[in-house]
Amino acid sequence: MATNITWHHNLTHEERSKIIGQPGATLWFTGLRASGKSTIACALERKLLEQKIQTYRLDGDNVRFGLNKDLGFSEADRNENIRRISEVAKLFADSCTIALTSFISPYKKDRDSARKLHEDANLPFIEVYVNVPLEVAEQRDPKGLYKKAREGLIKNFTGIDDPYEAPETPEIVLNTHEKSVEECADAIISYLKEKKIIA
Repeated sequence: MATNITWHHNLTHEERSKIIGQPGATLWFTGLRASGKSTIACALERKLLEQKIQTYRLDGDNVRFGLNKDLGFSEADRNENIRRISEVAKLFADSCTIALTSFISPYKKDRDSARKLHEDANLPFIEVYVNVPLEVAEQRDPKGLYKKAREGLIKNFTGIDDPYEAPETPEIVLNTHEKSVEECADAIISYLKEKKIIA
């Protein structure tokens, strides 16, 4: 635990939002591996940027190349992975950027902690459940990881020998075995407009 530190106050989120012209938010994409989280987040990021809306995507694999490269895939490491990214996403949202986080984040308590962190700071937190049946995710399996997990070559694999706790009341549900990437991205944009997070 850090000691002898003091929070340095600067502009408030409201002041930044007024200057920039957008409030910022975190869209938390959760779902099984190969559900389409990163693919949809990429499409959404491009659509928002094309509308001159400041946004940034935080991808599960990408973050493990840097900030979280010291973490593995045990439950404790997964918890810490999500704790760190929750804090980073909150900083992005506070800066009035729309943060798009693409993480399996299999445990409800970790997602609830991320939500509470944002709610305590009065920042919008939108849980996006990217839903797909396990058998469809396994059929997609672009990296061949489900196959390796089934063969016992990968341990602690979500959906195989580790659980995935599906969201109970997410703000958005995307059934990616029924809708295209474009349709999913457009559905999120409609939601953001409805909630007045974007114009």
